Amino acid sequence: MTERPSPGGASSPSPPRPLPEAPQSRPLRRGEHARRRVLSAALEVLAESGMPGFTIESVARRAGASKATLYRHWPSASALLVDAMDAEFRPIPDVASGDVRADMINVLTAFTAMLDRPPFPELMAAFIDAAERDPALAGLQASLTQRRREPLLRVVIEAKRLGALPEELDPDLVVDLLAAPFFYRRFVAHRPIPADMPTLVVDHVLTALRPDRRDHHPPDHDGESGTRIVTPG
Repeated sequence: MTERPSPGGASSPSPPRPLPEAPQSRPLRRGEHARRRVLSAALEVLAESGMPGFTIESVARRAGASKATLYRHWPSASALLVDAMDAEFRPIPDVASGDVRADMINVLTAFTAMLDRPPFPELMAAFIDAAERDPALAGLQASLTQRRREPLLRVVIEAKRLGALPEELDPDLVVDLLAAPFFYRRFVAHRPIPADMPTLVVDHVLTALRPDRRDHHPPDHDGESGTRIVTPG
């Protein structure tokens, strides 16, 4: 240890160097990794066993964690399920090309791809069934679903602003008209969704709802329509 003279001439030990601080990001990475592992395990349990087999205990076993650990972060299996679905299936990114018809088609095309990508159909079917049986889960599911409606809802609001849709129309109703055919076809009719269905649905809805719809014809079989709306300027 080095010494330095004190003011009186005597030497005194120099103060010890502080120990380097532990990196703050390491615990966060470990925590986030563990959280992702639990959420992934939750989706696996749901896809394999449905809601009857979806419990904190079963997810803990699949994740290699203790029940106490899971309960510290999620007070119930329902809360864990919503977090898992929310983390896995992120909202579709916003689009704003200036062409509201193209934006609607792009959002619905991305939505269709999600409906066809395993394990989303199995998970969504189990999730809808669970929400029907659990009032608390129904409220959480409504909040999650609303966040996923927002990209299309913003496009509809922009279409109203540009005059592509009547001002008095309820934007939420228009979103229902645009999105419902895909849910029905996939989860009720159990039929494949054709690649051109987003274009056909958008053109039919715009043709039916536009103020000047009498001046336009329904879309041809090839999906082309006279309802293309582009932002002025």
